[in-house]
Amino acid sequence: MLTVVNHLQGLASRLATEAGVEAGEGPGPIVPELKELYWGAGSFIVFALLMRFYLFPRLKQGMDARYAGIRADHEQADAARAAARAEVADYEAQLAAVKAEAAAKVDAARQALEAERQEQVKALNAQLAERRAAAQAETEAAKAAVRDQIHAAVADVAGRAGELATGRRPDATVVARVVNEVMAR
Repeated sequence: MLTVVNHLQGLASRLATEAGVEAGEGPGPIVPELKELYWGAGSFIVFALLMRFYLFPRLKQGMDARYAGIRADHEQADAARAAARAEVADYEAQLAAVKAEAAAKVDAARQALEAERQEQVKALNAQLAERRAAAQAETEAAKAAVRDQIHAAVADVAGRAGELATGRRPDATVVARVVNEVMAR
C-alpha cells in the first residue's frame, strides 16, 4: 500500500513540474492520509468478517427456510390436487353407478307400467266385448219383439189395403204368409 502512495506522490510531482508549478512538501490533494487508509481498511475488514460469519449465514438460513416453506407448500398443493382429482374420479364413478341404477329402475318401471297397461287394455277389451255381446243380444231381442209387432202392423195394413182395393177382406193366413215371405228377404 505504501508503494501506491509513493507512486501517487511521484506522479503528482511530475505533473506539477511539467505544468511549471513547483511541488511543495505536503500532502497531495488526491492522496489520502495513512490513518484514513487504516480506518477504511479496518472498517472494511470488520464489515467483511461480520458479513461472512454473522449476516450471510442468517440470510442463508432465512433463504433456506423460505425455500423449504415454498417447497412444502408446493408439495401440499400437489397432494391436495391429487386428492381432489381422486375425489373427482370417485365422484364421477359413483355418479355413473347412480345413473346406471336410475336408468335400470326407470326401465323396470316402464316395463311394469307397460305390462299393467296391457292388462288394463285386455280387461277393457273383455268388458267391451261383454257389453257388445249384451247390446247385440238386447238389440236382437228388441228386433224380435218389434218384428212381431211390425209383422202384425204390416199384415193389418196389407189386409186393410186389400180390403179397400177389392172391397172384401182377404184371408188373414194368406196375408200373414205373404208378409212373412216379403219380410224374410
